[in-house]
This record gives sequence, C-alpha cells and structure tokens, in this order.
Amino acid sequence: MKTYFRLLSFAKPISRFAIPYVFCTIITVVFGTLNLALLMPLLSVLFKGSGDVPEEAVAVLAKPDNFYDIGQWFKYLSNTLYVELGPYEALKYICIVIVISVFISNLFRYFCQRIMENFRIHTLLKLRKAVFDSVMDLHLGFFTNQRKGDVISKIASDVQTVQYSVTGTLQVVFKEPLQLIAYLVALFLLSPQLTLFSIAVIPVSGFLIARIVKGLKKEALAGQESFANMITYLDEALSGIKIIKSFNATRFVKDRFHDENERFASILRKMAARQQMSSPVSELLGVVMVAIILLYGGSLVLSGQGSLSAEAFITYIGIFSQVMRPAKALTDSFSGIHNGLAAGERVLELIDEKCLVEDKQNAEIVSTFDNAIKFENVDFSYGERNVLTGLNLVIEKGQTVALVGPSGGGKSTLVDLIPRFMDVTSGAVTFDGKDVRDLNQDSLRALIGTVNQESILFNDTIFNNIAFGIPSATLEQVEKAARIANAHEFIMHTDEGYQTNIGDRGAKLSGGQRQRICIARAVLKNPPIMLLDEATSALDTESERLVQDSLYKLMENRTTVVIAHRLSTIQSADKIVVLEAGKIVEVGSHTELLTKNGLYRRLIDMQQFADA
Repeated sequence: MKTYFRLLSFAKPISRFAIPYVFCTIITVVFGTLNLALLMPLLSVLFKGSGDVPEEAVAVLAKPDNFYDIGQWFKYLSNTLYVELGPYEALKYICIVIVISVFISNLFRYFCQRIMENFRIHTLLKLRKAVFDSVMDLHLGFFTNQRKGDVISKIASDVQTVQYSVTGTLQVVFKEPLQLIAYLVALFLLSPQLTLFSIAVIPVSGFLIARIVKGLKKEALAGQESFANMITYLDEALSGIKIIKSFNATRFVKDRFHDENERFASILRKMAARQQMSSPVSELLGVVMVAIILLYGGSLVLSGQGSLSAEAFITYIGIFSQVMRPAKALTDSFSGIHNGLAAGERVLELIDEKCLVEDKQNAEIVSTFDNAIKFENVDFSYGERNVLTGLNLVIEKGQTVALVGPSGGGKSTLVDLIPRFMDVTSGAVTFDGKDVRDLNQDSLRALIGTVNQESILFNDTIFNNIAFGIPSATLEQVEKAARIANAHEFIMHTDEGYQTNIGDRGAKLSGGQRQRICIARAVLKNPPIMLLDEATSALDTESERLVQDSLYKLMENRTTVVIAHRLSTIQSADKIVVLEAGKIVEVGSHTELLTKNGLYRRLIDMQQFADA
C-alpha cells in the first residue's frame, strides 16, 4: 500500500477532484437505486389491473406507521395515485417519475466520469513530468549502465498503466462500495429476513476471486520487463539498420525480437486468463445466488409468511441482480491494481534513482573564466575499474591542450570531469582555484561548449538545431554562426534553407554537414572554453578539410581541450598530453615530444605508416 499512496501523491490536490466527485457520486447512487426501487409501484399498479378500484386499495390509503418500511410507502403512494387518478393516469405518473430519476442518475454519472477522467489526466501529467525530470537530472554514468529501451518503457508504457490501474481503482474503491451499500440498504428495507440469508454467500465469491488473482502482480512485473526488452531491441534495430543489413544480420535481429515478443504474448495470455476468469466466476456465483434467493423468497411469498408481496419480491430480485455489478467491479479492481502497482514500482524506482552529481546547497555561481583549470591528484573509477590514476594537469586560460593516447586511456573521462558530468573518486578538479563540486553546475556548463565525435542532432529544423538551448537566438545570429562553421553555403542549397527539417539524428545530411551544424551550434553559444572530441576521422578528405577549418575558427581566442584522433591536426597545440592506462606519461609540445622518442613518437609513426 505504500507504493499505492506514493503514486496517489502525484494527484495532489486531490480535493479539487474528490469533493465534486463525492457529491456527484452520491446523487448518482441515490437515483440509481431509486430507478430499481420504482419497479415496485409500477408493478403494484399493473397487478391491480384496469377494472374498478379494489376495496383493498382504498383500505391502505393511511400513511405507514414505520418510516423505514419502504414497501409500505411505495404501496401507499401507488394506491393513492391509483385511487385518485385511475389506473392509466397512475401508470403515466409513475413512468414520468422513472424517466426523471433515470435522467438525473445518468446526468450525474456523466459528471462523475468527466471528473475522474480529468483526475486521471492530471495524475498522468504530473507523474510523467516527475519521471522525465528525474531522468534528465541524473548523472551521465547512469545512462552508461542503463538500457535506453527500459527507460523509455517506464516513461511511456508503465506510467500509462499506473494511470488506468491505480487511479481507476480509486474510483472503484469509493463509488462501488457506496453503490453496494445503497443496494443492501434497499434490500434490508424490502426484506431483512431475505437479505440476511442472501449475503451469507458473498464471502465465498470474494474468496474464490482472491484465489484467482493471486500471483498477478508477479506476472505483471515480468510482462513490463519483457515489453522493455522489446523496446530496446526495436530502438537498436532502427538505430543500426545499416549495420544490420551490411552484416546480413536481419534474421538474427528478427528472431531476437520475435522471441521476446512471443515471451511477452505468453505472459499476457497468463495474465488475461487470470483476469478474465474472475468475471465468469463472479457471474456464475451471482446466478447461483439469485436462484437460491428465488427459491427461498418465492417460498415466503407463496406461503404468505412475512409482509413480502409479489411486487416487492420482484423488485427485490431486480435490485439484488445489480448487487453483483459493484461487487464484481471491486474484485476486478484488485486484479487491476496488481498490474498498476507492478508498473508503479518500476516508475518509482526511476524517480528514486539517486543522482551522484548534485549541487551543494549554497553552490557558487560562476560567470567568467579567468585563470586555469587544474586536475590535482585525480582518481576516477567505474565501480571496481580504475580509469584515471593520480592525474595532475594544468590547462591555462587561452591554451589549446590536446589529449592523445591509445583507446581506453581515459581521454574522454578526463574531458567529462571538466563540466562535471561525473565527480572524481578522489582528488579535485578546480576552476579558477575553486573545486568544481562547490560550483553551480548550470553556471559552469554555460561557460563550456562541446563538439563530440558523434554528431548529436535532433529531428528538427537546421535553425532550431543551431539555436539549441538559446531560444532568443535570431536568424542573423544563427546565420553568422553557420558562416563561421562553413555551413551557410550548403544550408542555402537545401529545400527550405534554415527551416529545413534534417530528419532523425540528421539523417538527411552528410557526415561533414552534420558536424558543421554541431560546430555552428557551439559557435553560437560562444563560450570561453571548448571541449572537442575531434570529429574528422570518419570523414572524406573534402569534408575533413571543411570541418577542420571550422574547428580552427572555433578554437580562436578560446581555451580548448581537444581529444585528438588524427595527430596531424594538433601539432600546433600549446600542450600535448599523452595518456596511457589512465596516467599521464608525456606532456609537451609536438617538437618536444618527438625528441623524447616515447609513446607520442610511436603513435605518430604508426599513423604515418597507416596513412601511407
């Protein structure tokens, strides 16, 4: 129940929906019960026929002594109409009252449904917002170890399941018990003896339904995990379609997806079998109960015992036949809540995920970069695996510092520590002498621009991709940034210029064009510090020349840290840092490092040999 109430907390303020819902539900229940109770005066008039007014009808025109004797009150009202207006007019008035009662009950039932639907949508809005905000605030390390499909499944599918299962249960928990109580009160007023006899069978129905839905939560959790796997496989298939076809792996990808799809379908079948079994079982039990009551109640009517008349007994059966509907809705809700709670636990797990990189309460806001970035005895590890060890490095303002070395040496990790995408395991990274852990993350990152090896673009227009994160950017500013990045010319050759949609991840553009859009985005931000994961290694010669020229323009008058893949592009760097196995093994200019005849010289020779 702790999970259930936590999920309901996202519906606040509940009173905004609860108060009008309670009011409308009470009216709906009262008039809904009255609709059935009005069968009694209707039948009473019909049973009397259309002949002369019988003497017994005149005899009972006195008001009943017992205020709660609903049967006598209906008999009094029907007889009064019958005697004063005649059979047909009495029937007409009773029918008019029934129509008005049904209209009121259905009108307020509609109001209930609208209020509850608004409640569901309100809850869904807040819950999905909380989940997405939580995911966006998490540190980058979380996404390294998490499957994207699982995250998507939780935000999309699981939140939707919570909406209908958990908030829907709140509706059932209030309305259906109230309706059930109203029916039972009416039944007691009609015949206490028969009602006490009939309700003895209800616990048996509840016990059987509880046995049927047992274990549903476990199956629901397995189903949601299987669905998350399918989303993951789908995302990987769409993202890597070119590689899949290149390696003739289409059959493997299909089989993997289909196997998971079969598993998901199997789980759904088991869940459906449990859920759907509750309906016929409860219906069968309802018919059995009605049959037993017909025998017992019929014997009371035929024997003349008690005050149960034929029309009262038929009305009783009509009301009792409806008792199973709210009872069935309650039992069905218990099967639904298991599914909702399983999804809710997965959603809350994502909301509760702790961000390992958080601002301190009084984090300092920085607006300028004046001196240097320093790494002081920095260690960093992913779990048990050490990535950086005892690293010391100074990046002076205005310098271009290149990071080179074998793959897995820690270059990308070192760069990620500067904007504090991750925190050091030990040691410190300082920004103008201040530990970055004491600084406000947003203000720190506002001073840093990045261009990654992989072009990260969005399915939007060229203008919006360049102006990303700067909603106030004008077309003139965007165009100026594009010219610096050597992108303006090819942009103007597209169908709609800067308003051209570039497709998913920039699929409508070439590799070089995508990189120049990314560079233009960094130029528009105009930060004093640039972090470049050199993006020319996978490009053709012409694109490489254009992109490299754009990068040189971008680096002018800025502090730049470059992860170098083509060593020929960083020979003019102020400082070249060579990393191997998480340690700095050499530092110096291009000329100085060549004379040392160390790892840098070997890397240069290897690349020249490969290019030959």
